[in-house]
Amino acid sequence: MNLDSLIEIVNRKLVESHNRPLNSTELLIFRGIWEYQTYGKIAEEGGYSVGYLTNVVAPELCKRLSDLTGQRVTKKNCRILLESYAVAQTVSVIQAQKHQFKGISLETSQEYSQRSFPYPNGAIPLDSLIYVERSSIEEQVYKEISKPGALVRIKAPKEMGKTSLLLRILDYAESQGYRTVSLNLEQTDQAILSDLNRFLRWLCANVTSQLQLEPKLDEYWDEDIGSKVSCSLYIKKYLLEQIDSPLVLALDEVNQIFEYPEVAKDFLPLLRSWYEEGKRLPIWQKLRLIIVHSTEIYVPLQLQQSPFNVGLPIKLTSFSLEQVQELAQQYGINWTDGDEARQLMDMVGGHPSLVNIALYHLNRGEVSLPQLLEAAPTSTGVYFHHLQRHWVTLQEQPELASALATAIDSTQPIPLEPIIAYKLSSMGLIKLDNNQATPSCRLYQQYFQSKPLIK
Repeated sequence: MNLDSLIEIVNRKLVESHNRPLNSTELLIFRGIWEYQTYGKIAEEGGYSVGYLTNVVAPELCKRLSDLTGQRVTKKNCRILLESYAVAQTVSVIQAQKHQFKGISLETSQEYSQRSFPYPNGAIPLDSLIYVERSSIEEQVYKEISKPGALVRIKAPKEMGKTSLLLRILDYAESQGYRTVSLNLEQTDQAILSDLNRFLRWLCANVTSQLQLEPKLDEYWDEDIGSKVSCSLYIKKYLLEQIDSPLVLALDEVNQIFEYPEVAKDFLPLLRSWYEEGKRLPIWQKLRLIIVHSTEIYVPLQLQQSPFNVGLPIKLTSFSLEQVQELAQQYGINWTDGDEARQLMDMVGGHPSLVNIALYHLNRGEVSLPQLLEAAPTSTGVYFHHLQRHWVTLQEQPELASALATAIDSTQPIPLEPIIAYKLSSMGLIKLDNNQATPSCRLYQQYFQSKPLIK
């Protein structure tokens, strides 16, 4: 968060609590603290005596800020506490705005029950009515990326809402004055992913492009020091030096790199090194990393090199009964008693994409819920294209088909070979508990039992 935005929030909250806003001398100290200046330096620039600022103005300022935030504010912790406080206030405003819709009566919601919703496919746009908030997660991430050198890890199988959440995180970051870059590794050529030097140059080139800076890779790339050091120097000495605000770098579908173990063994520790550098070098504190992936990593890494055991871990799960009911109301469907929501969840397990597909068709009046559920695992059901896509993928990879068939036919959770388990979990077809696999929902179990996986 930039300083001016922070001051605006602090002054607004002071006035709301019937206190005066910060005066010019307090603002002088506040700005000096933000820039890590000593009281001597602040006094020199403002034309005050050091004793006056140290013994009179600063203690009163810290007391006022402590009363406002409910925490003891000192010169040492002022910046981080006030940033955290401001983020919390901003999140509260955002959540209040989002919840205005939820205050609409059922009668009013029925007025748009026939509204034409787009078919739910891919990330949900920022202005969509059918986004289900994960309020506690969103607030947690918003606060985390406001911290210097933060790292956030978001994990969930495909179509569970990772990219939709990421869109909102980046939108929030931009509202705070941060620069943002989002790269999806699923869009990267295999030839690039399989070569560390090409991949790191691809990474730097794309970050440079999204920041709208002039590319200068050849000025920093040196084969004598290696591609990892060259990449780090480029980001540190060129990109981070060129921008005057934090940079949120989001890497989506990082699991794509898992399938190139030799590259992953170098790239993933490199991400960890940037995070560790942020603990000692202010320039690296400007970088805030968001790593999004579909499954657990199966590439062996030393504990101190893995970026997957540091930072803030976020795991997206299936929708709860209350979230399914909430989403139904957003589609203009009255499921307040919860019975219909339970029936749908019994079939698809609260899977966000599958729930959305069902509600889309119910909103259009094309089918009733009993009809939808009866036909769900068949070629005439609303999930046919979704299921057929999975079936085609499995036919192209017989080892996955064989493993899934074993899991479906078993009455107990079964162990699977790690890479097989990783791929099936990434597709969302199985759930893993202590490396024991079960089908992720009844829909998949019934469909693949009726359509043989193994020829």
